[in-house]
Amino acid sequence: MKSLLEGVVFDVDGTLADTEEIHRQAFNLAFEQFELDWNWTPTLYEEILRISGGRERITYYGADLRANFHSDAEFNNYVLNIHGVKTEIYRDLLHSGGVKLRPGVERLFEECRRENMILGIATASKYANLKTLLDQNLGSEWPTWFETIKSCDSVDEKKPSPAVYLAVLADLPIPASRCIAFEDTVNGLNSATGAGICTIVTTHFFTRNHHFPNAGLVVDHLGEPDQPFKVSAGDAGEHNMVTLKLMNQVLRESHSRNKNLSKPESFASA
Repeated sequence: MKSLLEGVVFDVDGTLADTEEIHRQAFNLAFEQFELDWNWTPTLYEEILRISGGRERITYYGADLRANFHSDAEFNNYVLNIHGVKTEIYRDLLHSGGVKLRPGVERLFEECRRENMILGIATASKYANLKTLLDQNLGSEWPTWFETIKSCDSVDEKKPSPAVYLAVLADLPIPASRCIAFEDTVNGLNSATGAGICTIVTTHFFTRNHHFPNAGLVVDHLGEPDQPFKVSAGDAGEHNMVTLKLMNQVLRESHSRNKNLSKPESFASA
């Protein structure tokens, strides 16, 4: 059967690597430098992660501090400074901590490249952060694997806005209907599906309890031959790893569902 799938778009934080715990630690260390008595515990961070973007999370959590500033601009600059320190700490932690890619990520990259899949990245992270992560794990040539890379440096609107995925699609020679995205959060899922891209979700500690409506498949990771994934939503059939064959199956099922939904009820149920 001819492949429907021609392109794959990846989120980064939480999807390619379990970086969210490193982000959490970096936030708390930055708060200490600014003498804030904030402590984002794992449980609290699981809730805060529902907000996309580091600056946005700080703004949300620190809303009560706004009264201490003369203007929104002054408060926003304060938030920007905290986030700048957090970003430096995060990058230092990445360099020293040796954060590895999640199970199945490098394997799937290799399969996609063998089959000449068009690859893209759509992330709310800064390009410098993803470069540090992928340089350490994939070597310096990894940018040449991707047709396009969009980050918060190039797209202002954060997920769940579809803006970053629409920007990726604008650079690809294929339509959204021929793509699959990989995400790890509800906001990421809504961003990708809002751009018309069928999405597979790989959960982790901070999103394992979240509900992912409209995902084509939800698994705990991409899987390895000796480390099969666990499915929490969707149908993987006999597959125990995410492969191009499974991705095509998920994409075909998505097309079929959407086609049926577009039919008049009397016709669809006939």
